[in-house]
Amino acid sequence: MKPISFQKPKAPRSLTRRIWLQSTAMSSFLSPGIGSVVPSSDYQDFPKPLNRFPRMVQEFFVQQLEQLEIAQMERRRKLQTMSDVTDYLNDTKNRIHQCFGTEPKRTKLDPRIIGTIERERYRIEKIIFFSRPGFPVTANLYIPTGHSAPFPGVIGTCGHSASGKAEPAYQAFAQGLAKRGFLCLIYDPIGQGERLQYLTANHKPRLRSAVAEHLYAGNQQLLVGEVFAMWRAWDGIRALDYLLTRNELDPKHLGVTGNSGGGTMTTWLCALDPRWTMAAPSCFITSFRNNLENELPADIEQCPPQAISQGLDHDDFLAVMAPKPVIILAKERDFFDVRGTIQSYNKLKSLYKLHHKQDAIDLFIGPSYHGFTQENREAMYNWFSQAVGKSLPESESDLSIEKEETLWCCPSGQIAQLENTQTVFHFTSKKAQSLKKNRPALKGIALREKISHLLKLPETSSDIPSYRILRNLSSRQYPLEHATTYAVETEPGIHAIVYRLSNQRLYSRPPLGKQPAILYVAHLSSDAELRAEPLVQETIDSQPDYSVYTCDVRGIGESQPDTCGEHSFHHPYGSDYFYAVHSLMIDRPYVGQKTWDVLRILTWLKSAGHTQIHLIGRGWGALPATFAALLHENVQQVTLKHALTSYQSLAETEDYNWPLSTFIPNVLAHFDLPDCYRDLGRKNLRQISPRGPLSSTGTP
Repeated sequence: MKPISFQKPKAPRSLTRRIWLQSTAMSSFLSPGIGSVVPSSDYQDFPKPLNRFPRMVQEFFVQQLEQLEIAQMERRRKLQTMSDVTDYLNDTKNRIHQCFGTEPKRTKLDPRIIGTIERERYRIEKIIFFSRPGFPVTANLYIPTGHSAPFPGVIGTCGHSASGKAEPAYQAFAQGLAKRGFLCLIYDPIGQGERLQYLTANHKPRLRSAVAEHLYAGNQQLLVGEVFAMWRAWDGIRALDYLLTRNELDPKHLGVTGNSGGGTMTTWLCALDPRWTMAAPSCFITSFRNNLENELPADIEQCPPQAISQGLDHDDFLAVMAPKPVIILAKERDFFDVRGTIQSYNKLKSLYKLHHKQDAIDLFIGPSYHGFTQENREAMYNWFSQAVGKSLPESESDLSIEKEETLWCCPSGQIAQLENTQTVFHFTSKKAQSLKKNRPALKGIALREKISHLLKLPETSSDIPSYRILRNLSSRQYPLEHATTYAVETEPGIHAIVYRLSNQRLYSRPPLGKQPAILYVAHLSSDAELRAEPLVQETIDSQPDYSVYTCDVRGIGESQPDTCGEHSFHHPYGSDYFYAVHSLMIDRPYVGQKTWDVLRILTWLKSAGHTQIHLIGRGWGALPATFAALLHENVQQVTLKHALTSYQSLAETEDYNWPLSTFIPNVLAHFDLPDCYRDLGRKNLRQISPRGPLSSTGTP
């Protein structure tokens, strides 16, 4: 999508002109391509948006993870006896379940065998079962024909392949296991293979499979308190339930394996279900800190809420398997950092030694790139064969890769065409409606307390934030002639950038006095919006006696990250998502952190004598402005432009483009934005052009 050209300004500092900065924001889910805030080539000499702190957010999160990792290592160092280990692992299980939430009820699987494919040494049954009512799972069961039953069983979990269970590498390991006397059930993940969730009326994909579908469904689920990692894992748990109904199975031997996203599911399943007797996750295990430091985004199901704040890391999810046999499969040239893999293995080795079972944990590092290639598959075959007492198998050979449609369980290859099926969105929408019926209408103190709790705000502090006074800006074509920049430290490692506009040049601290003030909370960039947004000029004209300030909260404007790839900010897998999902893992919603920035700036303004504040928020900035206005006593007037109408509308609408950075986990169980807007009536709230689910863009 090409940037829209600027219209030529009519006057040097006039805001009668319009400056259009084009980006695709979250709408790139719906239309391919990555947008960015880039000026038109017609305006090469026009000042680009300022960005003087592009690494601030990244280094802040790295510091948070380092501190939590140190605390986790201290807990591990204290393990000396088996009693210590037992207590630690029981506590670890509890912390993991805290992240994944309550398991759904086990309902009828209603399994159906759709067809059978006969091959030399094995046959494939095409199966549909229901992990939840109305939620079918398509699977292939590979059954040995050259061995005597009962067979040890393995659940195969798929990585990010559009074809799901039909991906050649995944067919390969299922065939390889069957030829070696294992019963292997491999199933399509949500959003892959035959289980696409977002289709056109002609049953064609509307989104890219795998990553895009996972993020689109999983982000939205957060609003109603659901955890996509649990939804994904529950399919695997129910797959095991189905496997246990088969007469061919030896229930004493139950393994799980998968690569990449399947390695993720293998890891989570090890922790969530005690029935596994062996495991082989491939191309996933490293550490949360390595992924963060290496700027490696991951799907929302790979980032369980609260995981980091609970002191968990990748190895902890395998630790609860101890002393059962586990092999970690990795690749030397993988994007998952093998240094973290080795560190995780060494931590697990120490734990297994306390069990006197150090030979039950192993590590294999293949020489090539990311993928479940032959050398990793053979390492898995050997490990599982040893675990069940089989002789070591021969090398893998004579694979027979089927066409995707041959393995289909549905006539046209999509469950959406089956009767009485529902998508993840339908469940989300239905739960949102149920929560709305039972949600109390909060106001006043009760509403403010609930907002503080869900946003995970620190205890209110009256301490005056420290700040830096940056070098004066040259002419930026703002509504007033001069601007002084302050970097206000809202917490260690974080500076919110504040501009003070004036017709007089100022180099020092804000002038002290009792003058009322305007504080504009930017959508994406104070610098860009001061040159484009007429609301600022209109407010200045209508309140000429007010001091004028703007702010960039963390992660936008002057601290918009330059991580996760060039021009990635608005991409579904880009830097805005990257820090929003890490915020979930440290149990501090990103919008809550931004709200804290506004609250600290309001305290800083109060120290300069500004006790009467007109708080203005626009677009994404309208959310922290709303919450801060409710929580801070010095806000006496509120203007919101392009504010989100409600979280309810986001949860009940299949298509949306508001980003994860604006979401609050489980918000709809407690309150919604209309509650906030009603309560702000006492502060003279003015709403301008509120926006619905599909009205968020990156355009300032």
